[in-house]
Amino acid sequence: MKRFTLPRDMYYGHGSLDVLKSLEGSRAVVVVGGGSMKRFGFLDRVLNNLKEAGMEVEVFDDVEPDPSVETVMAGAKLMQEFEPDWIVSIGGGSPIDAAKAMWAFYEHPNITFEELIIPFNFPKLRSKARFVAIPSTSGTATEVTAFSVITDYEKGIKYPLADFEITPDVAILDPEIAETMPESLAANTGMDALAHAIEAYVSTESGPFTDPLALKAIEMVFKYLPDSVKGDKNAREQMHYAQCLAGQAFSNALLGIVHSIAHKTGAVFSTGHVVHGYANAMYLPYVIQYNRKNETALTKYGEIGRTLGFEGDDFTVTEKLISEIRKLSEEFGIEKSLKDFGVKEDEFLEKLPEIARNAVDDACTGSNPREIDNESMEKLIKSIYYGEDINF
Repeated sequence: MKRFTLPRDMYYGHGSLDVLKSLEGSRAVVVVGGGSMKRFGFLDRVLNNLKEAGMEVEVFDDVEPDPSVETVMAGAKLMQEFEPDWIVSIGGGSPIDAAKAMWAFYEHPNITFEELIIPFNFPKLRSKARFVAIPSTSGTATEVTAFSVITDYEKGIKYPLADFEITPDVAILDPEIAETMPESLAANTGMDALAHAIEAYVSTESGPFTDPLALKAIEMVFKYLPDSVKGDKNAREQMHYAQCLAGQAFSNALLGIVHSIAHKTGAVFSTGHVVHGYANAMYLPYVIQYNRKNETALTKYGEIGRTLGFEGDDFTVTEKLISEIRKLSEEFGIEKSLKDFGVKEDEFLEKLPEIARNAVDDACTGSNPREIDNESMEKLIKSIYYGEDINF
């Protein structure tokens, strides 16, 4: 038996932020990231709309990129003291992911982070609060997913938390917010959306409800992402919807080892963060080369390519798909390998065995279409470092 879960309500289009005025409740905590939502006036609009709904409001702000366990616990403490019946998060994937984890610790103060990192092990939520997610970027789709990524900086590991309990109750996609993204953010988040959709389509958990969402998202990304990065408003709006479709697909079909590797390499190198969407764009062609040795995966990559108008047998079409992904990355200034990105070779080789083990153990690995062990994962990541095609 499989499950398909989405938010209870989704609102989209210009002016959709105003739906906050219709929420029924007495107190809300708003979770937000850096200064952009304040600077562009969207945080004030959220606060004013909630107050117009008759709510008392507290703000937890300055959630950092790749939010930490410490930030999550600080937000949960505020919620435990204020006792909101609505949690509203606005911003990129980081504040929304952080707020999801805060929600669990608010409703269950005695639970541990170690318990939450076990996939689909969350306790029941919604006894104290419901959740509204308002994305400002067009990539993570956390506003419609059962996932949250929290970083343990002491270990240098990003942990994907997974449970349908943290699927938001309400998602608001107002394209006016997405118009504020700088070009690099639009590019990285857009490539993240592409990785989500492709991994969801070839996942072992894919099915008749997720496949159409994933294919439509892929088609829209290739059509609209280049103009979105350039700032075209219509393309920005369409990408905001495309990434949401991808999110609906992967929240239910799950992901694969592109994300497993990205989770375990994002915060581990001394040269600095490998930003998540950037990492996914870099790793995706190599993983497609690895997965196409699986006959079912090759067939599905072929279906993706033919949806994009490519002609030929499955292998030929898959080669074209890889080529087009790399063309997009090159257009956006995304390096082809970790070595080109600047990761030091001696540090990489020293950390490679542990990174590979952690990636194999990642929650996303189980739904990858081709199985992988520690040895093969090491070879794959090493190829990614040096920019070598995968032929094993």
